[in-house]
Amino acid sequence: MKTIKVEVTLEELLLATSLISDQLFRREFIDPKMPGYKGDPAELAMGKDLVLRLKTVIKQASETSAGPASRRAPSHLARNPNGIPDAV
Repeated sequence: MKTIKVEVTLEELLLATSLISDQLFRREFIDPKMPGYKGDPAELAMGKDLVLRLKTVIKQASETSAGPASRRAPSHLARNPNGIPDAV
C-alpha cells in the first residue's frame, strides 16, 4: 500500500476527523436501512482504524504544542461564574 504525506493544521485535522467519524456513523447505522444498500465491513473497519490513528495524532500534537491537554471548556463554551457553560 502506498503511503501519502499531507501537511495540515491541528484545526484542519480535528475537522477532518469529525467529518470522517460522522460519515462512518452514517455508513454503519443509517445507510443499512436504505433499500439496496450494500455495505463493505472491511472498509468500515479500515475507516474506524483510521479515525483512531488520527485521534492519536491529534492527542500527541495537542500535548506537544500546549503541554498536556486542558480539561477546560472550549472558548465558545466559556463558563459563567456559576460554573455552567453558556451553551448547553
